[in-house]
Amino acid sequence: QVQLVESGGGLVQAGGSLRLSCAASGRFFSIYAMGWHRQAPGKQRELVARITTRSITNYDDSVKGRFTISIDVAKNTVYLQMSSLKPEDTAVYYCSAQVQGSAWSSARDYWGQGTQVTVSS
Repeated sequence: QVQLVESGGGLVQAGGSLRLSCAASGRFFSIYAMGWHRQAPGKQRELVARITTRSITNYDDSVKGRFTISIDVAKNTVYLQMSSLKPEDTAVYYCSAQVQGSAWSSARDYWGQGTQVTVSS
């Protein structure tokens, strides 16, 4: 079983910065990628950024140039540095990880419980 524990959310003024962290723990064979999604009230969950363990990244267009995703493979931890935050970035941010549980199993997605990010205008 894999556990993802997020930290770093909170309340910030528009234009400010926050850094989210998410650490994966438990028994597993390999992590292929980790990422961040977000869900605002009344909206669907959307991908914010994703990074593979080879540091290949992709971002949603709305955060390009403002958010930076990084990964510490040795610590099984992914970070999301968020700068120039806007009120529309307000959402619950969820960490995800694509994990292979054993050498003979397929990879599957795991999710954290989410951390609230609120950007005030």
